[in-house]
Amino acid sequence: MRQEVQIEILRELMGQLDAGVNADAGGIRMCPTDTYTSQDLLNKEWGTFFLGHPQVIGLSGDLPEPNSFITCDDVGVPVLGTRDASGKFRAFLNSCRHRGSMVVHERRGTSSKFSCMFHGWTYDSTGSLVGIPMREHFGEFDSTCRGLIELPAMEKHGFLWVSMDPEGTIDADGLFEGLDDDLTHWRWDQYTFIGEQSFDMRLNWKLATDTFGETYHFKRLHRNTLANSFHGDVLSYRSYERNHRMVLCLKSIDQLRGQPESNWHIHHGGFPVYFLYPNVVINVSNRRIIVVRVYPDPKDPGRSISRVGYYADPEVIADNPAASESFGDGFSAVVEKEDYALAVTTQRAAESGLQDYVIFGRNEPPLHHYHNTFRKALGMEELPLYTDAPT
Repeated sequence: MRQEVQIEILRELMGQLDAGVNADAGGIRMCPTDTYTSQDLLNKEWGTFFLGHPQVIGLSGDLPEPNSFITCDDVGVPVLGTRDASGKFRAFLNSCRHRGSMVVHERRGTSSKFSCMFHGWTYDSTGSLVGIPMREHFGEFDSTCRGLIELPAMEKHGFLWVSMDPEGTIDADGLFEGLDDDLTHWRWDQYTFIGEQSFDMRLNWKLATDTFGETYHFKRLHRNTLANSFHGDVLSYRSYERNHRMVLCLKSIDQLRGQPESNWHIHHGGFPVYFLYPNVVINVSNRRIIVVRVYPDPKDPGRSISRVGYYADPEVIADNPAASESFGDGFSAVVEKEDYALAVTTQRAAESGLQDYVIFGRNEPPLHHYHNTFRKALGMEELPLYTDAPT
């Protein structure tokens, strides 16, 4: 994020504090509760947002050196991601070309060769088939055409994107639309992986995303946690075609008053949060980030899994290794134990079928934006904006 943008945001937040105002969507929207319970809707979402759209499988820090690898199976396609000997990021269907068994079972590691445990067929980090035991007994075929099935892959701004369609394409401009300039300046491609968690919860995947969409609840739900460090009811918000950026207001912003703007830094008073369509939320603290990827259970609208990755500037880790190891504890205490725990009760109420709508307030613009973004992608009418009280 450029310095002039940081100053602009901090001015905006100070102005909201002084005027007692918040980000304003211009009205309210009524969101049908079957948004969170419909299996038919989930079927469409699964095909459009997950199988039909490139997915972030990790960050550059997950592949820290040549021949490092990661695996994932979050959308029903087992993926092996590698950094080959030349340093290039590649992705493959994690399935042996002999009988289809998964080749790599470990979550992450470093290896220049991958051998299927079924019969020992072996592949290198470029996906090439390089070893077949007792080949003279097997029969003749062209092994150069039997490497792992490669998937389109792209590494940019520190994100590892993969298309689940071998014939698919990855549009970098579209994926980072509106955020490209900000992300260029953060240099997250240099960050180191610290750790990861998974939150398997009884809530719709969009409900999980909703919890990151406003600060209206900080003084209430988080009165003993985030409210100690953040001003609630204050938010800098910018939306784009599909992505958005919001900046929360830290109480430390009050210490910037009277200081030269040339000395201001966003982390002295703001906490940026980015949303990358369709399911990635990046929480940005000082030289550390938390990347949340939310996935539905395709067979159950009332269940989702959040994959949470923690990354930091290597210098931060070197300066305080103990603090880096416990980095995720606070996030889990707030998101899993407060935000998600309460959203589970929302899911239960929605599934009762007794409440037709939930309401997105004018002070919750991110909820307006990404729900209408999802609906537009599915060919649905957008939620209408009510500037007066709806009937």
